[in-house]
Amino acid sequence: MDTLSYKTISANSATVNKEWVVVDADGQHLGRIASKVAKLLRGKYKPNFTPHVDCGDNVIIINAEKVVLTGNKWTDRIYFSYTGYPGGQRENTPAGLMKKGSDRLFRKVVKGMLPKNRLGAKLLTNLYVYDGQAHKHAAQQPKSIDINSLK
Repeated sequence: MDTLSYKTISANSATVNKEWVVVDADGQHLGRIASKVAKLLRGKYKPNFTPHVDCGDNVIIINAEKVVLTGNKWTDRIYFSYTGYPGGQRENTPAGLMKKGSDRLFRKVVKGMLPKNRLGAKLLTNLYVYDGQAHKHAAQQPKSIDINSLK
């Protein structure tokens, strides 16, 4: 019996295969698309996933302003942040974050689905959010994927 076939392959920064992916957010629900984008950023859909390595893809989200929230979540949901000073607790709604820029809303939601450590901060830098169809990453030849086909 050949025992070499049973060795677990652990990915590292030299062996990882990072790709560029375009995701269209037009008509998609915010939480569902954000959870799938977080998995793409983490590399969970790849067979050589390694928890402590950045082995995920670079994700470009287009049409971010057309994302959907059901019910009254645009105004009733509250995201808290804290400045670090006494009385420095701030609150925002998804509508307020969307006014400042749709990338703020997506980054806030996806950040909550990533690890809370240095790796999570590094993974969040691989996310690019744009309003409309145009993006500036054509030189990377990103491939467009259907986010609904992922689990």
